[in-house]
Amino acid sequence: MELGIGSRVEHPNFGRGVIVDLGTDFYNIWFKSSNAVRSIGKNFEGLRILSATEKGESAGIVNTADLEFMLHKVLDDRTDISEKVELGNKWHGGTLILKPFEEDMQTKEIPIETFFHKIVMVRDRVRVMEQQINAHKVLTDSEKVDLQQYITRIYGSLTTFNVLFKNTHEHFKGAGKE
Repeated sequence: MELGIGSRVEHPNFGRGVIVDLGTDFYNIWFKSSNAVRSIGKNFEGLRILSATEKGESAGIVNTADLEFMLHKVLDDRTDISEKVELGNKWHGGTLILKPFEEDMQTKEIPIETFFHKIVMVRDRVRVMEQQINAHKVLTDSEKVDLQQYITRIYGSLTTFNVLFKNTHEHFKGAGKE
């Protein structure tokens, strides 16, 4: 049985989620833990079904999950409010030092809190871009998957900065763990 919109699932890495859109080969699933929509292949064996809605069964029905998703989307799109992400305790009051190879050039010092805030802003904007791609009306499913792969690679490139985050569930994750 192919799952329909509104089906509740559990992913081994992303936790519980609700299918909010369907592609040819993937489901777009909103995950509560990350407040993000991710594309997961329909053939992914690690997806556990919590409650199923058959494809086509949900046409015209707006449920709580749909309303919650829409509210989150509107807030993400229309405001500059982001979730509170905490810097690891050992970094508070610290300084990032950029030292050029050439000794006659000046060293640049940046408060860790300032640098961390910019990393979190990048993460939030990539998440919004990911949601906009997944909800795009003109892009084909294939184009969405291609763009989603680029976003996953961006997250993978940013994993270097995971050491700054207080909570591991807020870490960047690349393709290696799906």
